[in-house]
Amino acid sequence: MTGLEFAPIVFGLSAAVFWGAGDFCGGVATKSTQVYRVIISSQLVSLILLVVLAVATQELRLPPDQFLWAGAAGVIGALGILALYRSLAVGQMGVAAPVSAVVAAGVPVVVGSFIEGPPSATQLIGFGLAFAAVWFISRTEHGAIHRRDLGLPVLAGLGFGLFYVLIGTVGQTAVWWPLVAARIGSLTALFIMTSVNRQPRLIEKRLLWLIILVGVFEVGGNACYLLARQAGRLDVAAVLASLYPAVTVWLAWLFLKERMYRLQSIGVVAALAAIILITL
Repeated sequence: MTGLEFAPIVFGLSAAVFWGAGDFCGGVATKSTQVYRVIISSQLVSLILLVVLAVATQELRLPPDQFLWAGAAGVIGALGILALYRSLAVGQMGVAAPVSAVVAAGVPVVVGSFIEGPPSATQLIGFGLAFAAVWFISRTEHGAIHRRDLGLPVLAGLGFGLFYVLIGTVGQTAVWWPLVAARIGSLTALFIMTSVNRQPRLIEKRLLWLIILVGVFEVGGNACYLLARQAGRLDVAAVLASLYPAVTVWLAWLFLKERMYRLQSIGVVAALAAIILITL
């Protein structure tokens, strides 16, 4: 495998590391404050950083139509976030997280098969193992899954999956401005939602350092995902990036001494096998 062929693997896994670390820091922050404060404050941090990077690198600005598509991707991603947190609040947490993650990873695989042709048989097996890995890693409790508990997680997964597809399509030749547009779109949707629900928006000063970390990790993850998409197939980039729950679980085990369940350990092994198969 040449360096160019290996690039989407490296960038896809790097996106998973960044996103997983960001989710870990965000999870720590939400233990001390409301989730809307964490989401909006971290996205404001990431927007500032993205604009600075776009200007500093003198990246060419997007045509208006692509800017709008990237903004739409951000809105859809924000709706996915809202659906996920709503499902976590009213449903089974052990169902919401894995269902949304698997659906999010599956959408780019389906779309990628239509626009880029079907993946190889080995990669398909790897994708299947990756889906199983995400499911197992995200599971934190046992219990029967009821149909009524699937609606919001599926909507959340569709939102995340469509974000992968749309931002990956717009970001074929650029990185920073597509992400700026997406962040403007997501923040607009979140500000409207918090205005309707009269939710607080900004984080307390004592947690600012943690929110800055979340924003930086989000920028790193999004940039690496776009670079993976530019270097290779949509489905490979999205599925590898979707392994981010493994990083979150590992960091929680390492720093917070949280217990790693047997299913999560199985998921980590499945993720490693999936990576090997996808890279063949």
